[in-house]
Amino acid sequence: MDNVESAPDSPAQAPPSSASSLPKEQSQVELELRLLQALEFYPPSKLKGVHRHFVLYGLMEYLRKSLDRQFSSDEVLQLLDRFFNLEMLKPEDDEKDNFRQGEEFSLPESFLNKEE
Repeated sequence: MDNVESAPDSPAQAPPSSASSLPKEQSQVELELRLLQALEFYPPSKLKGVHRHFVLYGLMEYLRKSLDRQFSSDEVLQLLDRFFNLEMLKPEDDEKDNFRQGEEFSLPESFLNKEE
């Protein structure tokens, strides 16, 4: 009976060295779970279009509200990189050029002549 009472090193109890790393592991798992939940509302496929900044901001806000701490866009992208190939989501050069080319807007002459 003495054996049962004096079993502080039993497998049910974690050694002190790993006990300190347990909260870090749990918080990392919690963070990854929250990110995966956020992807339900903000799909990673939308990170490749004109809406990518809004999606990234939405992910940042979802994580901030879920875990009660601020996240930078770089932190969120690093988290996403664990699950997805973000290189595939980078904008192509021709997509960037479409936004740089600006045309000056003017009303058609036919519209201006009708008002006179």
